[in-house]
Amino acid sequence: MKKIPLALIVIRALFGAIILLLGMLQVTRYREYIVVLMVIGLLTDIFDGIIARRLNVSTPSLRRLDSVTDQFFWLCIIGSAYIISPEFFKANAIKIYILGGAEALTYLVSFIKFRKEVATHAITSKIWTLTLLATLIQLVLSGNSGILFDICFYLGVLTRLEIVLILLILKEWSNDVPSLYHAILLRKGKTIKRNKLFNG
Repeated sequence: MKKIPLALIVIRALFGAIILLLGMLQVTRYREYIVVLMVIGLLTDIFDGIIARRLNVSTPSLRRLDSVTDQFFWLCIIGSAYIISPEFFKANAIKIYILGGAEALTYLVSFIKFRKEVATHAITSKIWTLTLLATLIQLVLSGNSGILFDICFYLGVLTRLEIVLILLILKEWSNDVPSLYHAILLRKGKTIKRNKLFNG
């Protein structure tokens, strides 16, 4: 039972590789297959943490692996979407570069300050992940995304900035920090309330 969270993380990494391969090969109904794998992959991301916390095996190393796998999974999806719809990426290159730079900044700050990758799993970032999923589903199925992409962009930049502020405020590296407010409490040496479903 205790290996279930790790298995879900491995499955998500595998799904990411398959999604990228489907984008390259473009077999019959590949768009639908990609979307199905994206949704199932996101569900594994949701439940690996929940199950790990329920089984009391949610260690910092597991959460770090989860974060690295998340990055790989989403990069594979974005890579596949680029192969399928390169025109969209060219038309929105500036926003995509800004968003990518904001994401890279969170890792740079974390590595410089703590010598570890980001694993804050903030609540607003979870909301942004759902927006990102919806945007990429629309992009994969239709080849374009308008208002939804704009929402995804601005929300993405704001949530990346929140993560940077959380990292700057924390005195010590910590995983599962729900918000900027909780980071301030941790800096003051206070215990934050944790929820078994989200950040326990």
